[in-house]
Amino acid sequence: MTMPAATPMGVIDAETVTESNRPWQCVVWDDPVNSMSYVTYVFQMLFGMDRKKAHELMLKVHNEGKAVVSSGERDKVESDVKKLHKAGLWATMQQAD
Repeated sequence: MTMPAATPMGVIDAETVTESNRPWQCVVWDDPVNSMSYVTYVFQMLFGMDRKKAHELMLKVHNEGKAVVSSGERDKVESDVKKLHKAGLWATMQQAD
């Protein structure tokens, strides 16, 4: 059992604090439209990945249907999702487990 935390605003349940502090993740989904080389290129250009890392993530998307390509604060991940959409990739965001 977790103990509530006292704050100037009152008592906050520790589970609520933990829930809101979980990082966000940007997930890219496999699609039937984009080539593997294009997805690798997009990862390199948008996230500054080297070719090897971008290729590994592209293969994960291709073979497993999805891959987490970035994580962090909600605003940053929302921006990443928008950039991926603009590049024509399927992407969503979710809070980390």
